[in-house]
Amino acid sequence: MSLIDLRSDTVTMPTPEMRRAMADAEVGDDVFGEDPTVRALEERAAELLGKEAGLFVASGSMGNLVSQLAHLARGQETIAGADSHMVVHEAAGHAVIVGTSVRQLRERPDGTLDLRDVAEAFRDPDDPHNPVTGLVEIENTHSDSMAQPLSADYTAAIAAVAHERGVPLHVDGARFFNAVVAFGIAPAALAGPADSVTFCLSKGLSCPVGSVVVGSREFIWRAHRARKLVGGGMRQAGVIAAPGLVALRDGPSGMIERLAEDHANARRLAEGLADLDGIESPGGIAQPTEGRLDPERARTNFVLFKVRGDRMAFLARLRERGILMIDYPHGQIRAVTHHGIDEADVDAAMRAARDALRESGIAPRRRTPVPAGGD
Repeated sequence: MSLIDLRSDTVTMPTPEMRRAMADAEVGDDVFGEDPTVRALEERAAELLGKEAGLFVASGSMGNLVSQLAHLARGQETIAGADSHMVVHEAAGHAVIVGTSVRQLRERPDGTLDLRDVAEAFRDPDDPHNPVTGLVEIENTHSDSMAQPLSADYTAAIAAVAHERGVPLHVDGARFFNAVVAFGIAPAALAGPADSVTFCLSKGLSCPVGSVVVGSREFIWRAHRARKLVGGGMRQAGVIAAPGLVALRDGPSGMIERLAEDHANARRLAEGLADLDGIESPGGIAQPTEGRLDPERARTNFVLFKVRGDRMAFLARLRERGILMIDYPHGQIRAVTHHGIDEADVDAAMRAARDALRESGIAPRRRTPVPAGGD
């Protein structure tokens, strides 16, 4: 049975062109700064986001980690969302490796932090009882709010709060280009207010590995040293950087523009699931209102929801039908659309969900016809 894998947009395979680029990549020792493909990728990323320089790293978590090490002194504090990836999903690297604390604020349903809360979260640097605030961080798109995209206006507003107090803004942009496509704006316009941005090549853009951090040359110099500290120095890394150059091309020959297809498929999936009895709102910041799943919350490539019953049984029944979704925090289920998932796959997932709900004992009632191919 062929699987329709909706667990994450990290399960994509490199395209044939990416594989050819990997095989043909010109390489050198990147620790010596001699890999031309890595250099080209870093320059392309910086150019796209309107920054002075870039740094190729192994993962998004490493990108956030080296950014913190570059921005912060040991014992300082970051202001960030309580449900942000850096706080919840990165093994407390801020504490274990960076040696800093996080002042956690509750995000709003649109993934943003209240600007007044951010301003009030700054510590008094003259009070020896307090850590010194050294960084503000936001996540774009914001995963736990059902991957809501954060606008350029909001990014500028929170950057102004940080900069007024002499503190930089870092954007964890793991799915930064999903936000770019959702708003239909230039990457540099969305990244402009931030002092540093990291984005993943391996999420949505179909590359097999890697992320890029961008910022000023001075910041990247510090981040480069931090990358070495955490064991991120790579040698002939051009073979894994080459797919990134394919992904970051302009137009249909690259992988950015096509993210709109993932967004449309996520909305289609959300609309279909919402019409199944037994599918409910995910709750929390993903959808504060109870009851029916709201398809309009699927603004990028995430669909979060709950089932009225045993979600693990539901997931097991889906797997039996060749559909993979994932158990997500707070009793939720996550489905993520990506390259390689088309409308037919989405429709198959909806039919499988209807049958899985029935067999899990949730006793669904189909409120509207399932898409073509259903009974």
